[in-house]
Amino acid sequence: MSRIRPRYFAFFAALFFASVGWTASLDQGIKQYEGRHYSAAREIFNEVEREHGPSLETDFYLGRIALWFDELSVGLPHLERCARLAPQRAEFQNALGDACGLAAQNANIFAKLGWAKRCLAAYERAVELEPQNPAWRWSLIGYYTNAPRLAGGGMEKAYAQAAEIRRLDAASGRVAFATLYLADSREAEAFAEFEPMLRDSPDDFFALYHVGRCAALSGQQLDRGIAALRRCLALPEPVPIAGMPSYANVHYRLGNLLQKKGCAEEAKLEYARATAADVDFRPAKVALKN
Repeated sequence: MSRIRPRYFAFFAALFFASVGWTASLDQGIKQYEGRHYSAAREIFNEVEREHGPSLETDFYLGRIALWFDELSVGLPHLERCARLAPQRAEFQNALGDACGLAAQNANIFAKLGWAKRCLAAYERAVELEPQNPAWRWSLIGYYTNAPRLAGGGMEKAYAQAAEIRRLDAASGRVAFATLYLADSREAEAFAEFEPMLRDSPDDFFALYHVGRCAALSGQQLDRGIAALRRCLALPEPVPIAGMPSYANVHYRLGNLLQKKGCAEEAKLEYARATAADVDFRPAKVALKN
């Protein structure tokens, strides 16, 4: 076997360590992103991109983070590039749909329909690629609930997606139906979705939070909602996984309820606690400003 010449060894070694460094930094950024520390994650991904050049991974996360901060002009090019270069990746299609949906909200009357159709096409493509992933069906629920029929919206379509989510994940299905019941002014049915969970486990963090969320969104059963959310804060905070509320969510909804009861100073305190629990929790920051 021929020996590897020293200069070639140095070249391959440099490639190897550069690759290891890129992977380690990327993993660190993803960990921050999944922990909902979006500002910290963005700094890491920007640094990775400066040192190693753009990639699908950095494009995706930088695009998603930009949308979280309502920076459409930053996020859209990242996500368009992802969807163009890897059209078979469902998460890229779904993220592009989010960007197009935000563009539709901000566009003038003549451009809204075009952006809305791009949004729907991307969401439908994500579901087509990964029909067993409830997250992509949640995007369709949001679209069908809010878009006019001219753009493909419709509550019957939203309920069909909720039924599919319930088939895939029972707990997420309860939230999906509760969300649609609230949109349909069927508040009692929304609250009822979580009764079986609380009968089986009175301290179920997920169910307690969603009782509080139902109260905040409907304006009904306010005292019950406040009690449920305060009970959440007495329980251990769940691991930050997709679909699981955090203490920041709880403080935010508690602020909503206190605000509805006319307790402005207490509401401000809860919004401040939400931002203290999660410095990137934008809804609480917006609520404080308002």
